Amino acid sequence: MGLLSKVIPSKRRGDLGEDAAARYLESRGFKVLERNWRFRQWELDLVCRDRDTVVFVEVKTRRAGSMATPADALDRKKRERLVKAASQYLTRHDLWDAPCRFDLAGVVDTGRSMDVEHIENAFDLSDIREGW
Repeated sequence: MGLLSKVIPSKRRGDLGEDAAARYLESRGFKVLERNWRFRQWELDLVCRDRDTVVFVEVKTRRAGSMATPADALDRKKRERLVKAASQYLTRHDLWDAPCRFDLAGVVDTGRSMDVEHIENAFDLSDIREGW
């Protein structure tokens, strides 16, 4: 693990991870519409367009060698908050007729680079609907 990885505060690491995820997605043809979009207590890290689809991207950044993977942080409670935030976004932008999905960008800080793994359709509403 590089020295840089140890001295970066977690908030700053998260910001760098979001930057890396946005660049990665843009290099694959996504258009980033919003970063850190907030409504009340809910937040969407990245809101993108992938052709005609609105994509809500949760970005999780971890240090290399961390026991938890970025995907571990996308638990049921977090998914529920993302759906609530996305619902507000769709309402406020009159996009309920647009197809949408939830992706995960897992970013690993190696100390030398930010490695991005993009998971399309990381979850769907059937994953959380049972508890509502």
